[in-house]
Amino acid sequence: MRNFHNILFVSHGVGDESDGLMQAAAVADYSGATLEVEVVCPSLPGEFEEYRGAYIEGLKNHVEDTLRKVRVNLELSEEGLPVSISVNCGSTPAERVIRRVQREGFDLVVKQVEGKQRRSGFRAMDMELLRKCPSPVWLCRPIRRPRAEINVVVAIDPESESVEDRNLSIRLLRLSRDLADTCSGTLHVVSCWEYDVDAYLRHHVPINVSDEELERIIERAGSSHRSKLDALIQEAGIGGAMEIHHAIAQAERFIPQLIEERHFDILVMGTLARTGIPGFIMGNTAENILQKVSCSLLALKPDEFVSPVKP
Repeated sequence: MRNFHNILFVSHGVGDESDGLMQAAAVADYSGATLEVEVVCPSLPGEFEEYRGAYIEGLKNHVEDTLRKVRVNLELSEEGLPVSISVNCGSTPAERVIRRVQREGFDLVVKQVEGKQRRSGFRAMDMELLRKCPSPVWLCRPIRRPRAEINVVVAIDPESESVEDRNLSIRLLRLSRDLADTCSGTLHVVSCWEYDVDAYLRHHVPINVSDEELERIIERAGSSHRSKLDALIQEAGIGGAMEIHHAIAQAERFIPQLIEERHFDILVMGTLARTGIPGFIMGNTAENILQKVSCSLLALKPDEFVSPVKP
């Protein structure tokens, strides 16, 4: 996990954010990265302006208390994990975070998920960061296993023909390989393919194609998809323990189901969609997957991504 150098943890300064801060601190420690905390919160109404100092100090103290517990759990000293804390009051918190990322070049944003930790999907601010933040976004849910037992899965679509999409797939594979090496050591790669015309040829369209011939056609399509996936893995230059989950299925159904059945802890995926416009729109498949998963998520965007949020 030498990919990250400058990490920003986004806090609300209230509630229990120890799971998220623990994951951010662990990544920072292993990567040798700097870690900063930005508390985003609403501004006090004008009639409470005299309490502003105490308000900000209370938010910082809450984060510092959590940091002390995290350092104890990770067996780190304050010198071993120095963290600066800032408070940013105002509206549109996601946009304020993104502007700071743009100004200061953070290469990873970490945040604990909004709402109940075990619910599927992500709420408004989390989704806004996934859609608009130019740096990778790590949204944390509780992980109760020791690091050596944490399971990492990466979702790959080898069918994309554009250079940008291919480069993103290679980045996903390399980053998830590094992440898996710091955890269980086994990288799980999931890739789904569909043959939509199958049902029509079998049931709806009066074309004289035997079931045997159709099965051969489908098998060839699956072999082609798998060959493209293997080629991407080879191009990424990754090795080590690896388990491939290659299925003819809808990704938005299969991937969340696989995560639940195999108890994967971290999903790494790209948020792909239309290119050629500033701040592309997240694709339907990615949206549907994100609304069904209940594990931690590390999401990457293409290098060419331009945030719609102006610096």
